[in-house]
Amino acid sequence: MNVLDENITRDQADLLSRWGIRFRSISLDLGAQGLADEEIIPLLLRLKKPTLLTRDVDFFDQTLAHNSYALVWLDVDRNETAFFIRRFLRDRRFRRNAQRLGKVFRIHHHGIEYVRKNEPTTRVSWIS
Repeated sequence: MNVLDENITRDQADLLSRWGIRFRSISLDLGAQGLADEEIIPLLLRLKKPTLLTRDVDFFDQTLAHNSYALVWLDVDRNETAFFIRRFLRDRRFRRNAQRLGKVFRIHHHGIEYVRKNEPTTRVSWIS
């Protein structure tokens, strides 16, 4: 299940919907509006294999890695968010939940960085 943080704008969520990417939104579908960062992790733990997609750098934290969810920090301009979400979710290395769970990701123009608990950061380039 893809979970959009409330910091992803409605126009970007609408693009994802048009592209057929399914998601649930914090504040609209899950939790309450203005949910604090520290309340998001317990919410994720109640969901089945969620991937949180956020623009909040605070979630790119190795100590937050957990086998029950994935965290994805989109380090891109807000108007590029949907494009990079689609690019990430279609990447053959991370297409399935099982390939994402337990990792904390940073998505940016040059590629993908990710960490697991107590492991070094892995950096990969985008596949053309």
